[in-house]
Amino acid sequence: MMTPLRVAVIIGSTREGRAGDRVAGWFVDQAVRHDDLAVTVVDLTEYDFPGRYPAEPTTSIRAFVSEVGRAEAFVVVTPEYNHSFPAPLKQAIDYAYDEWQAKPVGFVAYGCRSTGRHAVDQLRTVFTALHATTVRDVVGIDLLAGEPTPQCTDQVGRDASVLLDQLRWWGLALREGRAARPYVS
Repeated sequence: MMTPLRVAVIIGSTREGRAGDRVAGWFVDQAVRHDDLAVTVVDLTEYDFPGRYPAEPTTSIRAFVSEVGRAEAFVVVTPEYNHSFPAPLKQAIDYAYDEWQAKPVGFVAYGCRSTGRHAVDQLRTVFTALHATTVRDVVGIDLLAGEPTPQCTDQVGRDASVLLDQLRWWGLALREGRAARPYVS
């Protein structure tokens, strides 16, 4: 039996009253149905990141970078704030570099009417610069239509299934590639 793919679901919002933890919880419920995935939640509210980029990594930075390093694939759960993604998410992404390389990243985005597409477009650019591979399909949630539920079988549920299939394929292919030939940039 193959070792499960280690997937980190990163909750990208740190705002008080955020929907990110509930949206991530719904997505994790979808992901853990797959025996070939080992899912970990990485909630940015659990890290005490400094206000400025320090000369030396803090304990929180090292802990976050370690989580990124252990994962073989990622799903970033992000809101769209002012047609972009949150600053704390960018800060966290920037703390790691080599740890993102040659690994796939998928997105679950939410917002009001836009379904988070502007945030995802910008995140694709950021992850491309970090030598990560972003999967094509996205789960986009319009919060004005309501949050997804555990029993969700409509379009957003089907989108989650497609995202997980693509993430699994890329995750396994890139795992084999890194094992056969270390990635260099």
